[in-house]
Amino acid sequence: MCAPRPAFFAAFVFAAIWVLSAVAACESDQAAAERVLGPKWKHLSQRAGLVFAGTVLTDRMQTVRTDRGVPSIALRFRVDRAIAGVESGQVLTIHEWTGAASLYPPVRRGEHVLLLFYPLSRLGLTSPVGGPQGQVRLDATGRNVVGERPIVRVSMQNGVRSTSPRARDSASYAGLKRVPVALDQLERAIRSARSER
Repeated sequence: MCAPRPAFFAAFVFAAIWVLSAVAACESDQAAAERVLGPKWKHLSQRAGLVFAGTVLTDRMQTVRTDRGVPSIALRFRVDRAIAGVESGQVLTIHEWTGAASLYPPVRRGEHVLLLFYPLSRLGLTSPVGGPQGQVRLDATGRNVVGERPIVRVSMQNGVRSTSPRARDSASYAGLKRVPVALDQLERAIRSARSER
């Protein structure tokens, strides 16, 4: 009669370790998402209509106009990893208002990026959620965040949105910090945040 107790205890310990490791991994994913996307990463993830890791297909941004005469740019991407609102392998053309595109660094053909775009507007336009926070550069493999990430400080002064002096000093971006994060971690965190809606 004493033999089942050690087996039960071993099974209980194994189950407890498995649960704790799953919780630790979840916390690690969330911490990684916060380091890369900022403290409001859950809000960014939930607001996005299109989320994917992809390869930039256009060499430079092309100026186009929608049927309503709004100046915009067109960017083409191949979806390498679909997270929300797109399918893997899809070639996607994004139209963005020219004014929004000037708020963050342009992407270049061949780059791998993780993108969180707002849902399309009635004019068919969109832009990255949170501006530069919704556009994350990946390494050449497309599996990891590039080691440097811009830190942008935005504040409201007398009802006017402005970047901090430190951010304005070097082309709207200042202070680079190392963020070694795998795309897998970000995907898990984003999917988790989107399921909380």
